[in-house]
Amino acid sequence: MTKRPTVQDVARAAGVSVTTVDRALNGRLKVREETLRKIADAAHRVGYHARGVLAQNLDAAKPELTFGVVLIKKSQEFYQNFAREIEHAVAARPDIRGRVIIRYTSSQSPDAFAQELRALGTRCDAVAGVAVNHQRLTQAVQDMQADGVPVFSLLNDFAQGVRRNYLGLNNMKIGRIAAWMITGRVKRPGKLAVFVGGNRWHGHDLREVGFRSYVRENAPEFSVLETLVNLETRQLTYEATLDLVRRHPDLTGIYCAGGGMEGAIAALREMHASPRVALVVNELTADSRAALADGYVTMVICTPLAELCTDMVELMVRAVQGGEDGITGQHFLNPCIILPEMM
Repeated sequence: MTKRPTVQDVARAAGVSVTTVDRALNGRLKVREETLRKIADAAHRVGYHARGVLAQNLDAAKPELTFGVVLIKKSQEFYQNFAREIEHAVAARPDIRGRVIIRYTSSQSPDAFAQELRALGTRCDAVAGVAVNHQRLTQAVQDMQADGVPVFSLLNDFAQGVRRNYLGLNNMKIGRIAAWMITGRVKRPGKLAVFVGGNRWHGHDLREVGFRSYVRENAPEFSVLETLVNLETRQLTYEATLDLVRRHPDLTGIYCAGGGMEGAIAALREMHASPRVALVVNELTADSRAALADGYVTMVICTPLAELCTDMVELMVRAVQGGEDGITGQHFLNPCIILPEMM
């Protein structure tokens, strides 16, 4: 019969003493995580019968961290995908026992965002959120930082100078990319329109600035109309797009800097039997994918959610384990560009 592996075999394979292996097994005295991992690996290699106990003890030795994330629009496909990627990123961390709490705001008012952030701050080691830029948010983040809870802004940079890091796209560049595509694709110069969610979405403002600056510098034959606020709603965008097409026969391009793209797509389909207006939107969903395939959307600019969430968890872990160093910054990711030919 094959000899059953013993504690001595595990100790020899791990390069540690039998006493250390015994401590790792019974948990009476603390063993360093690095040593515990070495013993667990050795136990697995030699086929030691109690290797499951070592794996459990190794898992128990990992720090337990809870992360909180505030999102919006729970029913929307993009934010459902966002939440899924956050959960995957936390679960994929091998060095911690991570848990994530995801909350959705009931409205887009500053008070609603501040309330959710503060609530998570009492239960979590680090907090991140998609939120508007407002003094109430800045005060909430200041209070949370003072309590030792690092806060990160996602997609839209709020509480600048106070929050720990911003993670998302370089919104000024995103606006310029949208303008580059529309003015390069359209055959005839004409009028261009930009939709933003509202003046509290700092990222939308930056996209609008980038869009206008590109047109001014590189395509002066086009004119950009007064910016339209759609509150990121489908219905408002739909009605405004219908009105734009009717009032401006020379409308050649639209950029939805924030949400509400479904309304613009529906309006253009209704007004034109075939695509006539170049439309650039953000994030790939069932609606934007179908519109790309039919030619009603010219380009989709996507946030690399998996990469963003992985980086977010990494920065959160560093902030919690490394302590507050007073350093704040911007963590830009490269956008994913989706064109009709890719459908």
